[in-house]
Amino acid sequence: MRRLARRLLDSGPILVLAAIAGAGSFTHIRDTATEHGQSGWMAWAVAVCVDLTCVMAARERQRDKQTGRVRDGRISWPTLVLVAGIVLSLAANLNQADPSPWGWITAATPAGAFLVAVSMLERRASAPRPEPSPAPSSVLEVAAEPAPVPRPVPAEQDGPSSELLDYARRVAEEYQTAQGKPISRDTLRARLGVSHQLASDLLRHLRTAPEAL
Repeated sequence: MRRLARRLLDSGPILVLAAIAGAGSFTHIRDTATEHGQSGWMAWAVAVCVDLTCVMAARERQRDKQTGRVRDGRISWPTLVLVAGIVLSLAANLNQADPSPWGWITAATPAGAFLVAVSMLERRASAPRPEPSPAPSSVLEVAAEPAPVPRPVPAEQDGPSSELLDYARRVAEEYQTAQGKPISRDTLRARLGVSHQLASDLLRHLRTAPEAL
């Protein structure tokens, strides 16, 4: 009920204005048609055709915007129809006016107010609407999807490479020949430019290998 009341308060004044202005413009068009030979129901039909043409053209312009049918720089057919309906409505209203500036202004007021109300309704209908949030079911479906299983990472090679081990052995042999004692971890690390951990691994392999010094 609150939402309905809010909508009525929001769109009610525009709808009332459109109804009153349309009735005034309708009366001027009907009287003009009667004065020019369209008597009886035909005068009413002419007035209905002119006013409904404006409404129909405004709705069609809105539909073209929603579907992306309107191209930049081109005047669409509904726009031409709306302009023609406006011209006919204003002409009929001015025909019934007193031949004075204020007479023309007051006579054109119903037609102008009717067109303003139609344009306001068209503008509101074409406003972008926020996209609805995903339903709880879809959220649960996404949460229920299994997590991707990580691929196993290949294990690193156990111990230093044979090339590095051979090079470390030559360095250790040269050091022992020159100094007369086994090479230490810090000296081996400094000669090879490796980390403390790798130097310790190399020294351990050299001491446990068959070619141990």
